[in-house]
Amino acid sequence: MASHDTRPHGGSTTGAGAPAPSDRNSLSVGSNGPLLLHDVHFIEQMAHFNREKVPERQPHAKGAGAFGVFEATEDVSQYTKAALFQKGASTDLLIRFSTVAGEMGSPDTWRDVRGFSLKFYTDEGNYDLVGNNTPIFFVRDPMKFPHFIRSQKRLPDSGLRDNHMQWDFWTQNPESAHQVTYLMGERGLPRTWRNMNGYGSHTFMWVNEAGEKFWVKYHFHTDQGMEFFSNEEAANMAGADADYHRRDLFDAIERGDHPSWTVKVQVMPYEDAKTYRFNPFDLTKVWPHGDYPLIKVGKMTLNKNPENFFAQIEQAAFSPGNVVPGIGLSPDKMLLGRAFAYNDAQRNRIGTNFHQLPVNRPKVDVDTYMFDGQMNFLQSDARPVYAPNSQGRGWSDGQGNPEEIWSVDGDLVRSAYELHAEDDDFGQPGTMVREVWNDAQREAAVNQISGALLGGVGADVLERAFDYWKNVDSDFGKRIEEKVRAGSATEPVSGMSEA
Repeated sequence: MASHDTRPHGGSTTGAGAPAPSDRNSLSVGSNGPLLLHDVHFIEQMAHFNREKVPERQPHAKGAGAFGVFEATEDVSQYTKAALFQKGASTDLLIRFSTVAGEMGSPDTWRDVRGFSLKFYTDEGNYDLVGNNTPIFFVRDPMKFPHFIRSQKRLPDSGLRDNHMQWDFWTQNPESAHQVTYLMGERGLPRTWRNMNGYGSHTFMWVNEAGEKFWVKYHFHTDQGMEFFSNEEAANMAGADADYHRRDLFDAIERGDHPSWTVKVQVMPYEDAKTYRFNPFDLTKVWPHGDYPLIKVGKMTLNKNPENFFAQIEQAAFSPGNVVPGIGLSPDKMLLGRAFAYNDAQRNRIGTNFHQLPVNRPKVDVDTYMFDGQMNFLQSDARPVYAPNSQGRGWSDGQGNPEEIWSVDGDLVRSAYELHAEDDDFGQPGTMVREVWNDAQREAAVNQISGALLGGVGADVLERAFDYWKNVDSDFGKRIEEKVRAGSATEPVSGMSEA
């Protein structure tokens, strides 16, 4: 891709190399209003400053990845001006696949959601898309995220995983039902990373050259076809080759069998979000394709293995806050929380200047006012370290209304999303059970869930679990209850959620 400088008046950049919005003004609700957590540039500058004077990832610890290329084959310029999505553009990328709950030594084939994290090395800075192999998630508010992850990890006394703890959290947070239904179905056990879809999961904003705004969701459909393990196959593979998914990806690329995914988006006009039947920013919901059909964008291909796993995969740092011109965030609360939390986790995990590591370094010139800190080695000259300055170093001074932003008005509150016409916690998982799954898939899920509930779940939580699944679908829930009470369920695969 041809390099071009999009910074106004030679201004500064973010640590990811994108044009910095402003080194003078933070983002607020009105000129006298509160500052916003998703002002990623301010948070980056402040958090880095706090660490000027150096572990294993918390979730997604076990994983591997590869390098490749994204090719934009379709014209979507009517929706976004982002350079990487202009027809004919070719952009280098890195992907990291992972499991959510397992530690570094856990088997690849335990039942779990799989991480699907992408770093696009664009000529406008790095763009990170941090998703999963499911289009939704367990919770819709980031305040719950640490509690959710701890409920899927280990008990504080024995250090063991615990079915009771996991189901206790899920059944007291009914918004989790959609994702748990996905998890207990086929997609909880993908046969390989090459044979699973990926999703951006969140709702994002696209902005075109005319300044028109759209809401989008990303879909990555595997060209190898979707394939899954049975419980028995996954359990056997966990014992035979705990690194099976890592080995499969590396060996496939090594022999020239380069996996690919067709990249598509759903696009919602900006104004539709106000009246759509589901809250379009709720991470526990999907947009039915009948309402917003998939639009093809291009193809992603993985064609190069890492040369040093630690340097290029373990030290890779992703954040959904790393965006480029033409792409923005949305009112999705989980997305806004992650925009801060991910880079902050990397500052703790691999150091204040993690963005200077080769695998994280943009392929454009970086000129940021983040200064010194642990392991700084790129900024060593005598240029001014403050802005504004009169010494000739550029700085950004964006003011007014940024393009990739939405309007908001209201009191500061702690509350759930405002409900839209068809919003509830059990409607969409119920649709999946009744209308998407066939009889064999429903039977397998009944056995899977029943087996998980037989694994040490206490009576109080067990009763809540029966109600949880009856709320998803009455007949489905009754079948689960009958199997559990009869004690005849198929035993689950051990691992995350013991499912």
